Amino acid sequence: MSEKSPKEIVVEFMQSKAKQKSKFYFNDLAALFPDMKQRDAKKLINQLVNEGVLVYWSSGSTTMYGLPGTGKQAGAEGEE
Repeated sequence: MSEKSPKEIVVEFMQSKAKQKSKFYFNDLAALFPDMKQRDAKKLINQLVNEGVLVYWSSGSTTMYGLPGTGKQAGAEGEE
């Protein structure tokens, strides 16, 4: 069986935690790739945002990441 892609690892992690939380800090996601440098993990996460797999969420003081259309703000932000 083939190894999972980084994209699959991130999406499966977020879906498995969806009942508890819908937004994650960069460090939560970077921890999924312990052998990866922070800079490379940041590039990977940004690539997933650019592809529409993840979305940014910002409170103004912190940036978090989530799956599109999840979380309490999804309806209020006009997302589907």
